[in-house]
Amino acid sequence: MVISSLADTVLRQIETVQDTVNETLFEPVIRIGVTGLARSGKTVFITSLVANLLDRGRMPHLVAAAENRIEAAFLQPQPDDTVPRFDFETHLSNLTARAPVWPDSTRAVSELRLSLRVQRAGLLAGLQGPRTIHVDIVDYPGEWLLDLALLDKSYAEWSREVLGRLAGRPEAKDYLARLAETDPATKLHEPDAKALAEQFATYLTAARDAGYYDCTPGRFLLPGDLAGSPVLTFAPMQGEGTGPRGSLLREMNRRYEAYKREVVRPFFRDHFARIDRQVVLVDALGAIHKGPRAVEDMRGAMADILGSFRPGRNAFLSQIFQGKRVEKILFAATKADHLHHSQHAKLTAIMEALLRGAADRARFAGAGTAAMAIASLRATTEDSVTHEGQKLDVVRGILLDTGKAAAFYPGDLPQDPGHLLTPARAGAQSWLDQDYRVMNFAPSPLTLRPGDGPPHIRLDKAAQFLLGDRL
Repeated sequence: MVISSLADTVLRQIETVQDTVNETLFEPVIRIGVTGLARSGKTVFITSLVANLLDRGRMPHLVAAAENRIEAAFLQPQPDDTVPRFDFETHLSNLTARAPVWPDSTRAVSELRLSLRVQRAGLLAGLQGPRTIHVDIVDYPGEWLLDLALLDKSYAEWSREVLGRLAGRPEAKDYLARLAETDPATKLHEPDAKALAEQFATYLTAARDAGYYDCTPGRFLLPGDLAGSPVLTFAPMQGEGTGPRGSLLREMNRRYEAYKREVVRPFFRDHFARIDRQVVLVDALGAIHKGPRAVEDMRGAMADILGSFRPGRNAFLSQIFQGKRVEKILFAATKADHLHHSQHAKLTAIMEALLRGAADRARFAGAGTAAMAIASLRATTEDSVTHEGQKLDVVRGILLDTGKAAAFYPGDLPQDPGHLLTPARAGAQSWLDQDYRVMNFAPSPLTLRPGDGPPHIRLDKAAQFLLGDRL
């Protein structure tokens, strides 16, 4: 077992060296990971980004496009034969149909390769021909990313943290009641273990729907073909040590370690550790709407996410001998089209404040970080209305639930992010002087001119941050 593990590690290091040399000396590859916290719009982001790189009429802030140095962009077969292809064509067709619909949520890892033929810049550009740069985009559920923090935690440590959080959450009432009736030292009885795991998974689903972001293990929410397997049949319990031999506690401990070994580590090894640029999408407006508790929980989740990366610069030798590092991390607050543009700077400032501590550590390690307010696909238009003698900046769109047109004012975000973050850190139950609301808008029917991708907000600036230095 140990020898085979060592052999596998050595083989993967050799493959990494070969891939790095090939990418550096011939056709460079930029591998971008895209993930997000609950309902943040990963599929729409990737679809719109690729569509706007293929037709670049709406990408003025992507410098290579503005300078007309991108001669061609085309989709190629993806390099990983065992990873499903991101279904770009179907998603784009759904978003640009006469009656457009939002795509389904991300359920598993998928990948897409976009190749760009780019004319070189600089004094010697005329002496050299264009080069091909491959952009590999990897889509994966944000719930899986949060699992990386489990690698450094024992079962006892994870159980203490989780049970400490559950104490004040009404969503956990049923699980805590069942746990109170269970003796951790009792002999393992598989129906008991299954009942606990199912009740815990029910709690995780309810917690995610309520706006919590610390919902690990992530595969409990998206089990796929692992549903019902022992590796997903465990739950947090109180108890000293690992428990007596043959006990329920001991088996829960063993299955937790198996989950890390058989599920989390392979994901890290096969997908996450190969990423050199990362996008984390965040529905910050949704968290603000749910209240201070959700905002503080989101801040902690983003800190955990940044802590999971190996940030730093990808020097050639460090790539060969140590593996890739994440060079750039973009945290994007999505659904900026739900706000009038006059509030976008406030939303960006809130994102920057939420990230401050973790982002400083990443920059110290040599990684670039950025926070932006974006809309991958613009679903609203802006307007001004008068309400009770006061002029309000609103957005207009089609409501997803009713199909009716509506004007919407979400509330005025504070100029100082501390007015949100301070009560969130203090554990406030609600905002003292403001009520923030969100609406779910349907995608608007589009009429695209030749050469134009779907309408968006700052997607070109996001692309410049992620790709500009390599183009």
